[in-house]
Amino acid sequence: PHPLEAARLLGCTTADVQVDRLRAAQQLADRFACVVVLKGSGSVIAAKGGVPRINATGNASLATAGTGDVLAGWLGGRWAQSALGDEAETAFITARQAVAEHGAAAEPPSSGASRAGDLIERLHAL
Repeated sequence: PHPLEAARLLGCTTADVQVDRLRAAQQLADRFACVVVLKGSGSVIAAKGGVPRINATGNASLATAGTGDVLAGWLGGRWAQSALGDEAETAFITARQAVAEHGAAAEPPSSGASRAGDLIERLHAL
């Protein structure tokens, strides 16, 4: 989710989410027993009972309409292709990789990946 969606799920304010993004992502993962990608600058990936991670890739161009949908599709595709094993661990690792790739596709800021369609093309070129 983005911070407003996370706040609604947690029953708090967006400011509460933003003041401690790691905690908010971990609360969501623990509450809903899932892997969470809290979108935003320094997207946070968290899994139930785990240690959340901060993604270092990406830039402000990812705050454009449709880029979150691209991330969801890329993540779903990566999960579908992932090897079976410990499903929770696989989901967490795959989410971290997909978020990093999504961010890398938007770099550098002059990469031309300012629209969702451009981002898809750059993801496939990675």
